[in-house]
Amino acid sequence: MLKNISKSILFVGTVLCLAGCEYLRTRTPQDILRNPFAPSSAEYAEQARLMRPFVKIPGSVVICRSRQCAPAKLSMSKEYIYNSLLQLFDNNNYQKALICQADPASHVCLENYITLPITAGITPTNAYIDYVKITDVIIGKAANKLNLILNYNLTYGGQVPDCTPSKSIIFAKTVDHVLLEDAGYTCKMTTVGQSTIKTVLAIDYIDLDYGYIGGYYSIGISGPAYGGGNGYMVLRLPKNAYPLSPALQNPMQKQNSKGTQTISEYKNGGQSSPNHNLGNVEIFPISKN
Repeated sequence: MLKNISKSILFVGTVLCLAGCEYLRTRTPQDILRNPFAPSSAEYAEQARLMRPFVKIPGSVVICRSRQCAPAKLSMSKEYIYNSLLQLFDNNNYQKALICQADPASHVCLENYITLPITAGITPTNAYIDYVKITDVIIGKAANKLNLILNYNLTYGGQVPDCTPSKSIIFAKTVDHVLLEDAGYTCKMTTVGQSTIKTVLAIDYIDLDYGYIGGYYSIGISGPAYGGGNGYMVLRLPKNAYPLSPALQNPMQKQNSKGTQTISEYKNGGQSSPNHNLGNVEIFPISKN
């Protein structure tokens, strides 16, 4: 019995030495004896203050196409926005979309990543997300919903945790309400267990010419590692939203610049000549005048 008490005292003393004065200030002796690694009520309250719901809902969604930008509510419908996003993500399927902290007015990147203040166990640190890989694009049963499988590249404290894919949806309710959200994905950020991450992005900017999507985000982390942040970010996709339209032509049926027939077609009554080509030399009978 005495040996167990000595081990407990030694363990608590080690925790106190490593944690410092801030750890003692925010915890009662009962909190330390019950679970020294659990966040205190004061830390939960501070985190709740920092992670207050980010209710910045854009007044309008700006769509850029053919090098011109205008609010979607002036001349577009929610179906057009949905179809444009479907084409944009379908063109970029299996690609990496870069994520950056951006200015909401100019949509210019301020940092090549977004920063999330978190606490991993008892250690305060920052988590970063700099890109997301689009793994799959699925048309939802509802006419205004697009299902996505996304893999976020999340790092923290110089470490890369193992994360599950994020099952996300883009929901176009109206021309002024376009939302990207997920059901939550998990990352193993501590040895204790998995932490759950939920993401919400209220889209207010879609550039179909360059493949940019901007919006106000809110990301929350819960579990052994907890925290999160909010702000404005821009997704930069490698391809635009326009489908490929190759002009397929048969070289044997080409005409010259004046629109007249080639010599081969003239000799064969308007039809292409048989395949008697030897390199760049065309064989045809020479008529005598």
